[in-house]
Amino acid sequence: MPLHIPPGLDAQRRLGPDWTTWLDRLPRLAADVVEEWQLALDGPPMHGYASLAQPVRTAGGRPAVLKVAFDGDDESLHEGVALQRWHGDGAVELLRADPHRRALLLERLHTEDLGALWDVEACEVVAGLYPRLHVPALPQLRPLTSYVERWAAALATMPRNAPVPRRLVEQALSLARDLVGDEASTGTLVHGDLHYANVLAADREPWLAIDPKPMDGDPHYEPAPLLWNRWDELSLGGQSVRDGVRRRFHAVVDAAGLDEDRARDWVVLRMVLNAHWSVQDAERAGRDLDPEEREWITRCIAVAKAVQG
Repeated sequence: MPLHIPPGLDAQRRLGPDWTTWLDRLPRLAADVVEEWQLALDGPPMHGYASLAQPVRTAGGRPAVLKVAFDGDDESLHEGVALQRWHGDGAVELLRADPHRRALLLERLHTEDLGALWDVEACEVVAGLYPRLHVPALPQLRPLTSYVERWAAALATMPRNAPVPRRLVEQALSLARDLVGDEASTGTLVHGDLHYANVLAADREPWLAIDPKPMDGDPHYEPAPLLWNRWDELSLGGQSVRDGVRRRFHAVVDAAGLDEDRARDWVVLRMVLNAHWSVQDAERAGRDLDPEEREWITRCIAVAKAVQG
């Protein structure tokens, strides 16, 4: 069975030359790992935003998934380190790793994710995973504060004509300064991207986390992805998007026992940064924002405003 790159992953070429270079190399890179690790392809390839996920079987016949991640994404650099630290407790089990090639061999889980649950119930499931994943930070991990310093420096250069309210940009820059200077912003291993599609059903446990972007950070950094995903569901049943966002926010904060104000600050900062990265991607590629990026920026602004009342 030949190894193919899914069209959805190949479409990331639009993000610039680094992606194009990696995608050109990816089929051979993945094929080399398959051969060296004596794996057999076992189904059509899947993908995330920045990775190939190829179902395989080991030489002993165990179902597994070979994951090869984009080498320009430094947030996932230590994914294997975090999975090794969790050792399958609340997260997918790591079977083998090659950090140089960003290749991981993972236990195969089911394809069902938390999208099958009511969103508030799903938020409570994620909140239940936090205590298991939020262990003392590992020395290999970069501090969240170092990322925030770099991100905020770039945010400060965003053009004033960008489609993001300037008051939100200024608020985010102020929050970044405060959070970087706060000792509580580091000390904990955080997943970094724990949303509905990154929690899968499994045989050995009902739900397990996948695809961490691990950092030495703050547990209050975690809830934001639960607010911007499953967006179309927020207005179902006649409720407003604002009310839907706030319902999710309070569900996860209450279930996890987080400080509401601190969690809110991280949400606002993360949403403004997300909006900025879309502007930055378009600038780097030398093009205007496309309709999908504009819709995403509008969503980010809506979440940032909703959690503030």
